[in-house]
Formats: sequence, C-alpha cells, structure tokens
Amino acid sequence: MRSILLAAATLLAFPVAAQSIGEPQPTSIESSIPAARDVPYPGTMRLEIDATDLARRIFRVRQAIPVVAAGPTTLFLPQWLPGNHAPRGPISSIAGLRITADGRELPWRRDPVEVYGFTVDVPASARELVADFQHLSPTLPAQGRVTMTPEMLNLQWEKMSLYPAGYFVRRIPVQATVTYPAGWSAATALDVSSRQGSKLTYAPVSYETLVDSPVFAGRYFRKEVLAPGVNLNIFADQPEDLAATPQQLATHRALARQAERAFASRHFDDYEFLLALTDKLGDIGLEHLASSENAHPRDYFTGWNKTSSGRDLLPHELAHSWNGKYRRPADLFTPDYRQPMRNSLLWLYEGQTQFWGLVLSARSGIMPPEDVKAAIARVAAYHDQLPGRAWRPLVDTTNDPILAARAPKPWPTYQRAEDYYNEGMLIWLEADTLLRERTNGRRSLDNFAAAFFGRNPGQTGQLTYDRDEVVAVLNRLAPYDWAGFFRQRVDAVNATAPLEGLSRGGYRLAYSETAPAWFAGREKQREETDLSFGLGVTVGKNGELSAVVWDSPLFDQGLTAGAQLVAVNGRAYSDDGFKAAIGEAKRTRRPFQLLVKSGDQYRQLDVPYFDGLRYPVLERAGGPARLDQLLSPRK
Repeated sequence: MRSILLAAATLLAFPVAAQSIGEPQPTSIESSIPAARDVPYPGTMRLEIDATDLARRIFRVRQAIPVVAAGPTTLFLPQWLPGNHAPRGPISSIAGLRITADGRELPWRRDPVEVYGFTVDVPASARELVADFQHLSPTLPAQGRVTMTPEMLNLQWEKMSLYPAGYFVRRIPVQATVTYPAGWSAATALDVSSRQGSKLTYAPVSYETLVDSPVFAGRYFRKEVLAPGVNLNIFADQPEDLAATPQQLATHRALARQAERAFASRHFDDYEFLLALTDKLGDIGLEHLASSENAHPRDYFTGWNKTSSGRDLLPHELAHSWNGKYRRPADLFTPDYRQPMRNSLLWLYEGQTQFWGLVLSARSGIMPPEDVKAAIARVAAYHDQLPGRAWRPLVDTTNDPILAARAPKPWPTYQRAEDYYNEGMLIWLEADTLLRERTNGRRSLDNFAAAFFGRNPGQTGQLTYDRDEVVAVLNRLAPYDWAGFFRQRVDAVNATAPLEGLSRGGYRLAYSETAPAWFAGREKQREETDLSFGLGVTVGKNGELSAVVWDSPLFDQGLTAGAQLVAVNGRAYSDDGFKAAIGEAKRTRRPFQLLVKSGDQYRQLDVPYFDGLRYPVLERAGGPARLDQLLSPRK
C-alpha cells in the first residue's frame, strides 16, 4: 500500500511530465554536403582579383569554378585557417555575392548550419560557375586587421576565394590573377607566369598551396637575397624606412644560414620573407611553408639600437617552415578548411618554434645573446608566478585560440591564455639541456631538429606526427622517460613553472631593482610600465592599468584593468614618480598612497607593499654553461 501511495504522489507532483503532449522536440540536423575525398578535381579554377581600390580598401573578386555535375553544389569560404588554429575566416567581409552559369544568375542559399557554405542548383547545361563578390577589408582597426593602406596591402587568398565541397583542397587546381595599383611591387612564394602592366598571373597550383602563399605588395619596396633561395622582401610606409645597413642585413643572412644548419634540410625551393615596416597595416606574424607574413614598426632598421624586443619574429616564423608547416601534428591536419582542427600538440608546434625563434635570434645576431637571456628570464618569472597554474594544465591552453580567439580577458594570469608558446619554450629548453647532460654534450635539440624536422630533404607538403613519434625520436637520441617528462609538464597541473632548463643550463632566475636594457626597451616600445613581478600591475598610457595580476597587492586592493592611477603620494601620477614611491616604501617600510579612478568613482588607497621594484634576470649559478652553448652560432 505504501508503494502505491508513493507512486500516486509522484504522478500528482509531476503532471506535466506525465502528459508531455505538445512539448517541442528538436528538429534533426541533416546535411547533404559531401565530405572531402582525396581525388582530383576535374578542372582548374580561375581566380581574378582587382586590388586597386585603395581609397575604399575593397578587393573585387571574380572566380570561375568548373562544374562537376548538375544539381546542388556547395562552395565554401575557408573557415578553419592554418596557423590561426581556430575558425577565424572573416565570412562577414564577403558581400555582393552573385553566382552565374551560362550568363544566367543562379539563386544561392547559405547552409543553415555551416554558414560558410553557399549552395546553388547547377543546371545541366552549365560547364562552369562564375562567382562575383567583394572582400570588404577593414577600414579601421576596430573592424579587424587592416590589410590595405595607401602604401601597401596584404592579400590573403583564403579571405577572398571559394572552394567546392567534396575534395581535398590539395587536389583542387587554381590559377590566380591579381591587378595591383600602378607602380607597385608584389612578393609571394607563387611563381609569376605572365605579366601585363600591373596585372600578374601566377602559375597554377593547388588551392592548398594558394592559401599557403599570401602576397605583400606596396609602393615602397626593397628586396635582399639572404641566401640562395631565401629572400627578404621589405615593404614600408615611407622610402626612408627601407634604410637597412650592411650589418643589419648581415644578421638576417646569418639567420638563413643558422636555420638551415639547425634543421639540416629544406622543404621549399625558395623562401620569401614578407616584411612590412608600418604603423598603418595591421600587425601580423603568420607562418607558411615557403614564406611568412611579418610586420614590424617603421623603425625596425632605423631604430635598431633602441631595443631588440620583438626581433625574434622573423626567426620564429622561419622556423615554422619546418615546425608546423612541413611537420604538422596529425590532429591539426585537415583535408579542407571546413573540418575542425585540434590543437593538442601546439606545445611542440608553437612551443618549440618559440624556442628556436629565440635561439636563432641569438645565433644570428638579430638579438644580442644577453637580450635573449633577458627575454627568457621574463618568460620564466611570468610562468613561475602564474596563479592559473593551480587549476589549468598547459595542454588545455592549446584550446585557447578556439575558446578565446585572442580577445582581451579580465584576469589573464588566472584564466591563462596561449601559454603553450612560452611555457612550451621553457619545456623545450629543459629538454635541450637534459639531452646535453645525459650525452655529455654530444646531443642537443639541434639533433632532434635534424632528425625530426629534417626528414626527406626536399619534400614539400606535410608530414604528420603524433606524440609517440616525438618521444621515440628523443629516446633514440638519449634514452629517458620522455613520455613521463611530457605527461608531467604538459598534461598535469603544476604549481611551479618548468625552470630546470635554467638550472641545468648553468643559470638561476633572480630579481633586480634595475630593469635590464632589453626589459626597459620592451617597456618603451609598448608604451607601458611593467611592474608585474612585484606590485603585480602593468601601467599603460595616462596611468591606466592595462593588467592586474591575480592575487597581487593591488588585486587585494580591489583594482582591475582599466582603473586609472591619478596621483601617487599626493602628486599627479607619473611613471617615474610611481617607481620612486615603490622604492621609498621599501626603504621606510611605510605604505604609499594612491588616488585611483575606477569608472566615475575615486578611491584613496594605502598600499602596504615593501618589496620594491623587481625585474627578472638570469644569474650564473655554476656548472656547465649549457645555455650559452645553446645560444652560440653553429659552425
């Protein structure tokens, strides 16, 4: 009887659940779009781009696509972009799309789920589809990365071309033609097959190769040969920005030599550095197999002695030709730009490239070795105090390009960001010094680079790998529990940063009250005061806090990014005055006062911080100077 009463009570308590009449059910998601097949596409696409509308920054596109069969055909704009590690294709920049066949306009419909796809019904008589549209590039930085200015442009094919569904993109041939502004020069890894004034037609390639071969073009241009088959193509806002000295060019030539010695191979016929010296074109550093897109401030050459901060960009992107473009993680390889990419091995793809970017900077002289050590010290200090280590493992940060899309975060030190770059670099520094230690200096990460990235010299395309292959190659160089090494540092939550590469390299992380020259140059370049390693803040222009470290002294005072420091100890805020007050508090053991504006509210704070100014440095700690050996040029 008791069971019957309970059952009756349950039915009375949930009358709606018992009578689900009229409740909605989800509609099924069905797709008729064919999956990519590894078979040749029948015919060659023709892509024509007019890049002359500098005033309105509009790229005008006409694309002819051979018809495979009558019936529904879907054309995609690339969504998952190589090197971005995320679905970043700017679909909203495509406008004015018209698709015709036999001179008759065909209605198109956007796929309701895969919104990068446009489907048309192809008539039986059609031999090709013609798509006309515009790529409306940003006119302001707030709209996205600016890719066209009155002085230069960056043409990225994936932003202004379509491809047919159902085929591996490496099996779809395409021939591209671009009309550039009169008098401009253009550089790309593509071969020019014909030229008609400012109209250049490039040799046919696969759509995959096209997407991997962007163009820089501009009014002011200089080309330098760094090595046989390696060229530096420089575009500038003003002609005087092109004034590279022989010594500066010598360091870039040394970069080409040192990279080839490290990787012991080539997987390109010619390599084109595309370098913009600009305050107008959007910032970029993006890797490709036979080229790279790079942007530096206008004074990259003319202000060479101001700071070397950021000069590891070209070495980093060059190293990517081997690490990431030729050798690619298996879960990052996709047959087209529709299938999602998986980023689980970015701690090698980007982390080891970050390592090589700094190493090659020192070996070539693009950065002085002492500046490279200062850069490593800052990375080590940042990751050693990173509060987000307490909950988020490094491997999970490889999802950040998808999760966060590099948007600003309120508490990046706690949330973590794309830490696989710099923490990955520390892990590979440790691996290098461990190899040197276990083999009495006979093996290093140079040997790994030659064995792992140098396979099949001359082969282009991609050769994929997984973690097991990484471990196997390391074990052949020096037997060790490399699988456990990576599990602990990559997969597990770790309270401290992987700093053993410093100690095994003959150094230790320490702090100074005086900023190293590289650190001070970095502050000036970024127009900020970096007090991350003591007070726990970074101050931008006009005293505005651009970052507050989680659990730092000013975090405890309730400050956030965006708050403005108005006064220090009763005087109007200045960077020097702020630093002086911090130093005085250390000497007197008395709190300093801050007047802070947050929104429309003002607060007076007494800050009991007495540790003074703290800048990370590397100090020699005895033992073999393996870090110095690593940074020395290869003979």
